[in-house]
Amino acid sequence: MHAPDRPQPYAHPARLILFLSLAPTVGLGIGRFAYALVLPDMRDALGWSYSAAGFMNTINAAGYLVGALLASRFVKRFGLSAAVRWGTLASVVSLALCAISGNFVILSFARLLVGVAAAVGFVAGGALAATIAQSWPARANFLLSLFYAGPGLGIVSSGLVAPFVLQAFGPGSWWIVWWALTLLSVILMIPLLVTPIDTKARIAEAAPASFAIRPVLIYLTSYFLFGAGYIAYMTFMIAYVRDAGGGAAAQSAFWSLIGLSAFVTPWVWRGVLALNRGGVSTAIILAALAIGAALPLFGHSTLLLAISALVFGVAFFAVVASTTAFVRFNYPLAEWPKGIAAMTIAFGLGQTLGPIAVGAVTDALGSLSYALNVSAATLALAAVAALFQRRLAQEAKAA
Repeated sequence: MHAPDRPQPYAHPARLILFLSLAPTVGLGIGRFAYALVLPDMRDALGWSYSAAGFMNTINAAGYLVGALLASRFVKRFGLSAAVRWGTLASVVSLALCAISGNFVILSFARLLVGVAAAVGFVAGGALAATIAQSWPARANFLLSLFYAGPGLGIVSSGLVAPFVLQAFGPGSWWIVWWALTLLSVILMIPLLVTPIDTKARIAEAAPASFAIRPVLIYLTSYFLFGAGYIAYMTFMIAYVRDAGGGAAAQSAFWSLIGLSAFVTPWVWRGVLALNRGGVSTAIILAALAIGAALPLFGHSTLLLAISALVFGVAFFAVVASTTAFVRFNYPLAEWPKGIAAMTIAFGLGQTLGPIAVGAVTDALGSLSYALNVSAATLALAAVAALFQRRLAQEAKAA
């Protein structure tokens, strides 16, 4: 017999989650990560140092942190669906702002805005995706992975657009790229805006719940290190490929490989995500990520860079999925939005400190190789930290 207050399964969970994944597609895959594709031309045309270039990602990450801090309040007041949609719309506005001016202040504000908007959309979308996935327990990990493949679509799309726009219009055409990405984002967000997602009965009590930080402090530390470590690779690898002689096709191929990797993530890591409800699964994925980040240090060959992009991409998206799975396994439903927000805050702190620090190291030592060294080492440390996180199922039930 079916309890009257038990959540009913969503009729088309995969389709709903794929539509939800368009929020991180626009906010993260394009709004956040496409900056790396435009950065070399912006740095040349606007006369930026690596520190200035890193600052743009630092202020973006600071916005992401602010958005993560505000996400639960926004969800409580407006609901998860509204938070996802408004976050995506604000991300599109920020892309247009990037196209209208080369003024450092305006560009900084645009990067700040997309950080806030992407975080709100990501936290709300992640909680909503987890709720939908929970209605189908046997497929929950797979369904969650679909949501976290969203940024991959944004990375592939921008990778197929930005390098060739730059090649077609020549040096100084970075602002045209931003307009192209704005148009692309408008097209991508249409299914998200027109698809109704009824969530009131399932998550009405989610926002007010508490979330205990102390039991997951080790895990949060690992996620902080992940945020600090991945950013150098995602910010400067296109510049690294270009400096090694890679043209538009090479840059597009490298970036698209990272994004395409996201689409195989649900199958590659499905067993690992179900392996352990503590930090072991996350540690395994982070170790693979560290290997992917370290591979370019051993040479500039096309094969090595391709393997690096594939390994990094497959692991990168899975780390984020593993943290949501950790929250879902170890905390009751009502605590999921705040739990995901706590993870996002730790991640936001790490990626706020990472870019400007790495930029300063690169300016001081004169080579992007040092930035990649720091990236790989930090990710390896994150993997070690995650190993020490135990499962919290018993504590969650007791709470």
